Amino acid sequence: MVPAIETRHLTKVFYSGFLRKEKKALTDLSLIVERGTIFGFLGPNGAGKTTTLKLLTGLIQATSGEAFIFGKSIQDVSARSKLGFLPERPYFYEYLTGLEFLHFCGELFGMDLEARSKKIETLLHLVHLKGSEQIPLGRYSKGMLQRVGLAQALINDPELVILDEPMSGLDPIGRKEVRDIILRLKEEGKTVFFSTHVLSDAEMVCDQVGIIINGRLRSVGSLGTLMVPKVKSIEVTLKGISQEKIQALKPIVDSIRPGDHSFLVTLMDEGHLPKLIAWTQKELVQIVSIIPRKESLEDLFLEEIKEAQL
Repeated sequence: MVPAIETRHLTKVFYSGFLRKEKKALTDLSLIVERGTIFGFLGPNGAGKTTTLKLLTGLIQATSGEAFIFGKSIQDVSARSKLGFLPERPYFYEYLTGLEFLHFCGELFGMDLEARSKKIETLLHLVHLKGSEQIPLGRYSKGMLQRVGLAQALINDPELVILDEPMSGLDPIGRKEVRDIILRLKEEGKTVFFSTHVLSDAEMVCDQVGIIINGRLRSVGSLGTLMVPKVKSIEVTLKGISQEKIQALKPIVDSIRPGDHSFLVTLMDEGHLPKLIAWTQKELVQIVSIIPRKESLEDLFLEEIKEAQL
């Protein structure tokens, strides 16, 4: 099956100043995003995420390399008919109401009034803007603008949705709503490609991720493939323990932190856990919980940044 997105050695160079100083924003990007998946494009600020998305949407032209959407070259305007896009900082004409703006977007795709009205009604409920559609966009909060931007990206019922930092600036409730919408789009068989530096959001919804640093793709694959399922540390909560017994624990554990009527101890070596359990049984100390802390996407991300700086 033809992938939703394919790039081959995609490179973008910007030139600035009288001497046309060269700045490589993207170098030799080769990437495949399969249909019906959620792909998270991760990287720090200035890594090349937005440049990549602008290339895919035709907003800028590549210096070299190729890119395809559902098998069609991005140079082919018809390839973008199946595409919905939300930029990182959407700006809309502030005197239009949300409803007028969405009708305008629908007209750009040649939708008649009946089709537009039906689709807009569905989208207003989806992005939780029902009841606010008659308010001018100039009075929308940042979160509301993000949601109406998401609605316009879906107005043409696209097969591929590209979102640039869709959770940026949203509160926890707003981020959850966007995550839920992304998961719903996948359930409908759509492909979602989004950039972010909010790693927890990516870890919750993505089938695959790509990590880009300094314009180069460092890692790509499923979370299960990229993250080694090793235990980094073990946190054990103990109850009914005296200060004298705490002193006896220090050779076994790596850190001890007092809490409300309990102590939280951390083990960096899994091999010390049986010793701790045996000690608690001997000293009649209650174990409240044992929580292993495994490698996260954030750990992988920081490791890739560290390696890129070497």
